[in-house]
Amino acid sequence: MTPHRIGFLYWPGTKPLTLSLAEEALRVAQRVHPEVLYELVFLQAEPLAAGDWRLPGEPWAGHLEGLDKLFLLADAPPAQVSAGLAAALKQQVRSGCVIGGLSAGVYPLAQLGLLDGYRAAVHWRWQDDFSERFPKVIATSHLFDWDRDRLTACGGLAVLDLLLAVLARDHGAELAGAVSEELVVERIREGGERQRIPLQNRLGSSHPKLTQAVLLMEANIEEPLTTDEIAQHVCVSRRQLERIFKQYLNRVPSQYYLELRLNKARQLLMQTSKSIIQIGLSCGFSSGPHFSSAYRNFFGATPRDDRNQRRSNSPFELTSTPIERG
Repeated sequence: MTPHRIGFLYWPGTKPLTLSLAEEALRVAQRVHPEVLYELVFLQAEPLAAGDWRLPGEPWAGHLEGLDKLFLLADAPPAQVSAGLAAALKQQVRSGCVIGGLSAGVYPLAQLGLLDGYRAAVHWRWQDDFSERFPKVIATSHLFDWDRDRLTACGGLAVLDLLLAVLARDHGAELAGAVSEELVVERIREGGERQRIPLQNRLGSSHPKLTQAVLLMEANIEEPLTTDEIAQHVCVSRRQLERIFKQYLNRVPSQYYLELRLNKARQLLMQTSKSIIQIGLSCGFSSGPHFSSAYRNFFGATPRDDRNQRRSNSPFELTSTPIERG
């Protein structure tokens, strides 16, 4: 019986967890049902730097052939794809290979136009940047997406969820269930489930009024509500709302709301090319100086200085990097 060949092409900096989750699911499948045959191929997209994790596999040798599925892996968006690798990836697609991106591995696929018109699961921390750079891709907040011959997972444990779905599609739900039991997976999650954990888990509290108030804040970043308006919406008095926030979050509602807006602003600063003024206005600040002052008081640096410093330490540019063409 001919084995099903699955390739894993990874960029420097890829963490072992991302790769091992996918590999372990396939290894366990073969152990549980020996008639299931997978041949796994591991390749490095670029030479590894000193200090990078030494994952299995050899440097990519200039060609990709004979693969039934190919997954691209990265834990930070790669800056670019070389002309040779771009040509090889496109040839794989033309030959009928099912191709996918795990974690930041969606970026090379999107840069090459291989996700145009497809749904793609993008990690929540990259959503704004990815959507701005690749408007032709239907970026989702799903755990994973299987859209025709494209497979994408947002990263983390969602990689395992996607591989269990692959096993179920290729060999039946019984095998996927057996593998999940071997790996002590509590339940097999559907791809369409949302990435973010329930709000009450993030807050460390299940107080219904607190949850309602924070949901209102998160839904009204650009035009913030007053504390009185929030209290009215959740049907408590202002003083009662303040007591709830103080008890569970150790801050008053207005302080929590401000921190929420500033953290959103910082996310936009690092992940998009929007101007500082645009970001300030979209996060509910009435003017540039107001935004800059609040940002500096909270983060210890102005928005401009913070963006410049983080970009200088980042392995990729936030603006779109042209792909080398052969």
